[in-house]
Amino acid sequence: MFFMTQEKTEMVCAGSALPGREAPLATASTHFLSGRPLKSDVPTGLQEAMFGMGCFWGVERMFWGIDGIWLSMVGYACGFTPNATYDEVCSGKTGHNEVVRIIFDPAVVKYEDLLTVFWEGHDPTQGMRQGNDRGTQYRSGIYTYSAAQEQLAHFSSAAFAPQLQAAGFGAITSEIITAPIFYYAEGYHQQYLAKNPNGYCGIGGTGVTCPIGLDVS
Repeated sequence: MFFMTQEKTEMVCAGSALPGREAPLATASTHFLSGRPLKSDVPTGLQEAMFGMGCFWGVERMFWGIDGIWLSMVGYACGFTPNATYDEVCSGKTGHNEVVRIIFDPAVVKYEDLLTVFWEGHDPTQGMRQGNDRGTQYRSGIYTYSAAQEQLAHFSSAAFAPQLQAAGFGAITSEIITAPIFYYAEGYHQQYLAKNPNGYCGIGGTGVTCPIGLDVS
């Protein structure tokens, strides 16, 4: 069968993905650090962003402390299986990526600044892995909520690519697509490294500075 031979770094097709379930997974009710309801609506004047950069524990920690980030949360997106569990995502049979969704105040932190955190915070040239973490759920991706975000994402990729090449890295493999449905991950994943400060974080950047926005190196 396909599931017996499929590599975890090979994207599953829709017809072979796990069926999932109708009911959403149970998750945390509030953000561990801010206390805000995790399923808050986006307040007027604020915006959303979504990124995949590898293990979402470390990625969320990169963003939650930035001034202007109103709320952060982790979950699964870009796959075929509705309301997949963590174990199902890790099986490589859902197509989902581990992502961080952010609600931010653009008057305080620009989207370009978040893109700089994205590009400098991981290695966007590794395909279906990040460091020692291998699998389709660790792929690099920018998931946009507007035409303006999409344009900035492509612009930043084009600006960063020659910097990476000059430093000896390969081509950028990050996908840039319209933000799909976001499925909240289980409660214990939310703000995991705030609850477990010595927990695993396999995220690491290239050391190459992205020529836009903040320099988070």
